[in-house]
Amino acid sequence: MQLLISDTNILIDLEEGKLMDELFRLPYEFAVPDILFAEELEAQHRHLLDMGLSQGELTSATLHYAVALIQRCSGVSRNDCFALALARQEQCPLLTGDQRLRAAADREGVEVMGTLWIVNQLVCHQIITREEAKTAYARMRENGRRLPWQLALSSLDRIDTHNP
Repeated sequence: MQLLISDTNILIDLEEGKLMDELFRLPYEFAVPDILFAEELEAQHRHLLDMGLSQGELTSATLHYAVALIQRCSGVSRNDCFALALARQEQCPLLTGDQRLRAAADREGVEVMGTLWIVNQLVCHQIITREEAKTAYARMRENGRRLPWQLALSSLDRIDTHNP
């Protein structure tokens, strides 16, 4: 099963859209760095572990790499650098919507996908309908999430649910 490393903002988008249960029905494994989980999610979102979220541990070499990222990636949070470093360590995609983190991941040669890709995957795998996706996007928007709304809605029309 394909591993995907997530930052916090993707999880917040999906939670605001009420898509967390559906997320873990996708044929992917989702993880966050253990330090990110401890600092940003554990207090209020410990239930994500029971849902299927796993915690990844950085090797000592990757930790040194993450510290270097922190020093050279202006505007990217420490925990986001840990997520990028873990994705590089595990040689898997990074899930983020943060533009600065996306740019850093591009520079580091790490594939990046975001909330739109996840929602499209939910539709493509017939876990939710297009209408449920539109409702989820409306919830996200109402709760102040920032996405390219026109692109989000137009991309739903191009999904082939017969070929995930």
